[in-house]
Amino acid sequence: MLNWSTEPPPTAGLPLTWHDFLPQSSSLEQDLAKFLCSAESQIECSGTAAIMVALAALKVTSLRRSIVIPAYTCPFVPLAILRCGLIPILCDTRSNHFDFCPDALVKVCGEDTLAIMPTHLGGRLADLKMATIIAKKVGAYVLEDAAQALGARYQGQLAGTIGDIGCYSLGVGKGLTIYGGGAIVARDANMRQQLQNTAKEIVPIQFKWEARRLLELIGYFALYRPIGLGLAFGISLRRKLKQGKLIEAVGDDCSANFPLHRVGHWRKGIGARALKRLPDFIALTRGQAKKRKDQLAKVIGISVMDDAAGDEGTWPYFLVLMPSEQVRDKVLSELWCAGLGVGRLFIHALPDYAFLDLAQPDTPNARDFAARTLTISNSPWLDNQDFMKICTVLEHAVA
Repeated sequence: MLNWSTEPPPTAGLPLTWHDFLPQSSSLEQDLAKFLCSAESQIECSGTAAIMVALAALKVTSLRRSIVIPAYTCPFVPLAILRCGLIPILCDTRSNHFDFCPDALVKVCGEDTLAIMPTHLGGRLADLKMATIIAKKVGAYVLEDAAQALGARYQGQLAGTIGDIGCYSLGVGKGLTIYGGGAIVARDANMRQQLQNTAKEIVPIQFKWEARRLLELIGYFALYRPIGLGLAFGISLRRKLKQGKLIEAVGDDCSANFPLHRVGHWRKGIGARALKRLPDFIALTRGQAKKRKDQLAKVIGISVMDDAAGDEGTWPYFLVLMPSEQVRDKVLSELWCAGLGVGRLFIHALPDYAFLDLAQPDTPNARDFAARTLTISNSPWLDNQDFMKICTVLEHAVA
């Protein structure tokens, strides 16, 4: 069943064109701020770096040191918290969801809570109203992790612009990309100044890292297309899966020594040009998702994470909850290596990554969610015939 000639990416990223590399005077900071209806935006070298800068800026405002995060999220998040000298506090999720469980969130927040980090995953939106109410009760900030939600709207407002600070990823597969990149926005002018000052203090100039990222961005332009993804992504993925290296296969093999450097003018310019095409790309993938979401809904026994009433998310991929871990693994045994854009988001809930060594209360809902989820690409390069193959495998697995 392996799709040897072409291969869709696991998430729908915005392709680059050669025009994006031409010199131009547009400012990514200004254009992104306009896109987000925000006064300013700040560009960092990754979504993780953006979170670290935001946390470091918050740290100087208070003696509090605890940061509350959902127990199902990217393992880079607690590493960024620890690198800032802060304490990650894990909160269990709602049943069958990635968002905070309200009762659990109340229990873990207190006098030492500096910030609560509601997290939007795969373009789906977290409950910001609930998180904000609880944050206000304990005097904490709300730091939105909107890494995977650039362009999504929560109750009509752009994700990332509702909390005190919002952080985005401009990494591969997140929609707009400069290969490694991130962005920060904040509502308060004083906080925006503090973010700028913090970045100047802790983010160094690293010419080697910037040169490497630029070369990788050129590689992305050349190979981020169906004919090139098998070479750039598929071969390595299948080798890791064959070796049983699941954490490495999804990129969860994280280190606290993640890169921290300033982003160069040329790479920002590439992003500024690509940003002009992002609204149309979001509309294209949103329209495709509506049709394919309806098709997936016909598979009895699975659940596709969807928008709450009043929300309008982006759709880089479908986050699918299977009836059991065994059924999920049965599907993946047939599809993960098939070159059809099916895979997993995170391998574990945060307490189960040995390299994190997080001694926390039990988080059964987050662990259950991690054990039963898989992802299906919403790339326009996954054609209808291959999508129907996926649906057929799902139907047989749950029958």
